[in-house]
Amino acid sequence: MLFEISRRGLVRVISFSLALIFVLAAANFVYMNKIEKMGYVIESGYREAVEELAASADKISSALTKGKYSNDAAMMARLSSELITSADTAKEALLKLPVSSIDLEGTNKFLSQVGNYAYSLSEKAARGDAHEISDTDNLNALSDAATEFSKALWELKGKILSQDEDLSEIFDDLEDFKFLEDLTNLESGFDEMPKLIYDGPYSDHILEKTPKMTEGAKEISAEDAAEKAAKLLNLEAWELKASETGEEGKMPSYCFWSENGYAAVTKQGGYLNYMIKSRNVLDDEIENKEALRLARLYLESLGIENMQSTYYEEYNNVLCVNFAYTDGDVICYTDLIKVSVALDNGEILGFDARGFIVNHYDRDLPEPTISQVEAQQKLSPFLSVTSTQLALIPSDSVEEKLCWEFKCQSDDDEAILVYINAQTGEEEDILILLISDDGTLTV
Repeated sequence: MLFEISRRGLVRVISFSLALIFVLAAANFVYMNKIEKMGYVIESGYREAVEELAASADKISSALTKGKYSNDAAMMARLSSELITSADTAKEALLKLPVSSIDLEGTNKFLSQVGNYAYSLSEKAARGDAHEISDTDNLNALSDAATEFSKALWELKGKILSQDEDLSEIFDDLEDFKFLEDLTNLESGFDEMPKLIYDGPYSDHILEKTPKMTEGAKEISAEDAAEKAAKLLNLEAWELKASETGEEGKMPSYCFWSENGYAAVTKQGGYLNYMIKSRNVLDDEIENKEALRLARLYLESLGIENMQSTYYEEYNNVLCVNFAYTDGDVICYTDLIKVSVALDNGEILGFDARGFIVNHYDRDLPEPTISQVEAQQKLSPFLSVTSTQLALIPSDSVEEKLCWEFKCQSDDDEAILVYINAQTGEEEDILILLISDDGTLTV
């Protein structure tokens, strides 16, 4: 017997069928989208882990190098804390990567040992025991291993950035990648190790406080600010256009712009805040020495005095120079101004006085209670002093500390800066100078 269906029933069947198809299609789309997102999340996790691992290895290498030149219990305690934190971060990152086919027992052991060994040295220094040759040898071995580890990881990151394939595919092909060889070599190296029980300095601290120079200062007009901004850009005030809102925050400023430049002047006090010019610099006809002279002349043209050039970096044919304020015979790394010079024609492309505005004031600096000779006696015997000066540096709590700054040379020709507190005799900080044709930086 034939089953008959009405037109209305047929329409209902077709409608229900189409609805079911749409529901299934939507469900499939949601499912595939979820799968795609999961894959993206996994890939992002891998990339983040590689970044964390490489950055941690860099921090471990830097801290271990500093440890070679420290002769102070408090400094060694601080370095050991940094090493433990960086090692834990590295171990967690390593667990996130699909490298289960590689035996990383030695790597994990190394990451566990670096912090413990530094802590044992800090306890040794606290007891008044001097560094032994074996301690330095161990730190050298650990530092060299961390450096090689870091190189291998940055190579992996470079491969990731240079290829379009998924990160999981890269790890699948690790047997064809030098990273595996590097890790294997590192593993064998760990087995052979002894058994173990400022853009210049301080520039990262400059904006963490309420500006001293603008606090309580009288507010200037937008017209007066335009005149000051024009001087920064080497233009006339009528050539500038004013930003309607300006900048707020801890350092409220009037902002102005022209066709190729941007400048800001603080509302309170009318201080020159910063200036940026935008253009491509294709040549480097001017030597760094001449660029340094032009940067100093620019500051003098703005009426800014008592500034000493400290460290600089060349990037894309532009020399960025750090200047620090000098208070008598004390260099104040807290009061920073940066000037950028184009190396094709000497044009000033950048000026940043925010660090100076935040930190500068008329100080009444105390006389050192620790003499230079007394401070120098606290240095590691593995360092040779090449120059000395008094310096004002910020601490982690953004407080200022008067120190003896010793520029030193290590036995393996590394340039090291050591800061000994001029009031307490404590070792406050150690910086490693990175000197190259492109400039001088610190870590």
